[in-house]
Amino acid sequence: MERREEEEEEMRKTTAQREEGGDDEEEEHSEGEEAKRNDDDDDDAAEMKKKTKQRAAELASFPDRKCVPGVVYLGHIPPRLRPKQMRNLLSVYGEIGRIFLQPEDSQLRWRKRRSGMKRCDFTEGWVEFRDKRVAKRVVLSLHNTPMGTRKRQHFSSDLWSMKYLHRFQWTHLSERLAFEQTVLQQRLRTEVSQAKRETNFYLNNVDKSARMDHLRKRRQRDGQEGVEKTWDFTQRETEEEIQVKKMKRKDSITQKHLDKARLIQQQSQSNVSLLAKIFNSKKAE
Repeated sequence: MERREEEEEEMRKTTAQREEGGDDEEEEHSEGEEAKRNDDDDDDAAEMKKKTKQRAAELASFPDRKCVPGVVYLGHIPPRLRPKQMRNLLSVYGEIGRIFLQPEDSQLRWRKRRSGMKRCDFTEGWVEFRDKRVAKRVVLSLHNTPMGTRKRQHFSSDLWSMKYLHRFQWTHLSERLAFEQTVLQQRLRTEVSQAKRETNFYLNNVDKSARMDHLRKRRQRDGQEGVEKTWDFTQRETEEEIQVKKMKRKDSITQKHLDKARLIQQQSQSNVSLLAKIFNSKKAE
């Protein structure tokens, strides 16, 4: 009996040890998978950083010379991206001068504000690089490539849409923006002046009608008969009236021709009788 009890106790101990060992192995396996995932993410981030560093090193490897600035056009600006973030993204590849991002239309911004969105997004932009060769290389290397270096960035899925503008200077852009601003101000001034003229005309007519009503009531109270002015005007004839007039004119012309023909016929008959009398008299003689 004692031996059986000892054997049963040993069996229980071995099963318990096996169960504990299985749990430990599962925990170790799950921890290993998590560590592998973290290592993969770290490897991806490290590879992206290496690529950006390599691009920056390639673009920065220029001999010392006089730099001529170059302008790059950005055709797509992702939402929530600000000029400061754009400068931080592009300053890795070369020295940047001025940046201008075109904001959205005023009507679209007003609709967004009414719906509760206070941010201002941009549609397109221009970036000035200190060296035009750097600008050309940046366009060739970054065009149609992902914008974000990390997967968690909100614009990581967007692509660069870049174009180098040959013989384009920043003064051209500033002049164009100044011209558009002056045109907008001129249009606003003309609209405001037109609205003022319309309101003044309406107010003058209201005052005039009020004065005329006051005079009419005063004359009626004094017993005088007010002479109301009548406006004589000729209305343009319709097409039917024009056609009727043409037909009447034609009828009158034909009637004149008929009267003339009848008159000629009567005269000819009188001449025939006269000639007959003359010839008959000659025969009798």
